[in-house]
Amino acid sequence: MGVVTKRSSMTYFSDPKDHYSHRVRIVLAEKGVTVDLVDADSANVPAEVSEINPYSTLPTLVDRELTLFETSVMMEYLDERFPHPPLLPVYPVARAESRQFICRIERDWCPLVRTITGGKNKEAVATAAKDLKDSLVSIAPIFAEKPFFMSDEFTLVDCCLAPILWRLEYYDIKLPRTRQVMPLLEYMDRMFNRESFKESLTELEREMRPGYFSK
Repeated sequence: MGVVTKRSSMTYFSDPKDHYSHRVRIVLAEKGVTVDLVDADSANVPAEVSEINPYSTLPTLVDRELTLFETSVMMEYLDERFPHPPLLPVYPVARAESRQFICRIERDWCPLVRTITGGKNKEAVATAAKDLKDSLVSIAPIFAEKPFFMSDEFTLVDCCLAPILWRLEYYDIKLPRTRQVMPLLEYMDRMFNRESFKESLTELEREMRPGYFSK
């Protein structure tokens, strides 16, 4: 991965297939941060993580004496510690709107992804996949208004949204190539071809869309 170049005071324990872990890897790549990346399985969390994270969860970010285990906190911390390029708007109203968009993603789409990836009940998985697809199709036209999600600049909102969109085909969700959905499909291509996004991908994540970058 491009964000891992040498030993560093910062260590990121990341699940190589989890969209929450992925969002922080995008921020790290966008900022050009040198970090020790430790791939781990969320179902078998390393003892080292359990010792420093009271919830024994992934991802976990360690920066010297600081340990963070909530991705929204990680992303904002990285944005403040490494201010260039900024990934949140300068003005309070716009910053609040960005945080609100992230909250909507967390409340509306992340639970559906959790049901899909849980895979315990086929009917529940199918319903969640349909709900996620229908929701994305319904909002697709708004992606025609700005180059990024409701913004002229790449922000933390895009860092949260892009990992979910990258996984759609892996979840057997195929968006229709209709006029209504085209703005979303074009947004996806812009995100996926962004250098920081490509650098953020693990081998397991690249396999979710095999051949995408050779098109």
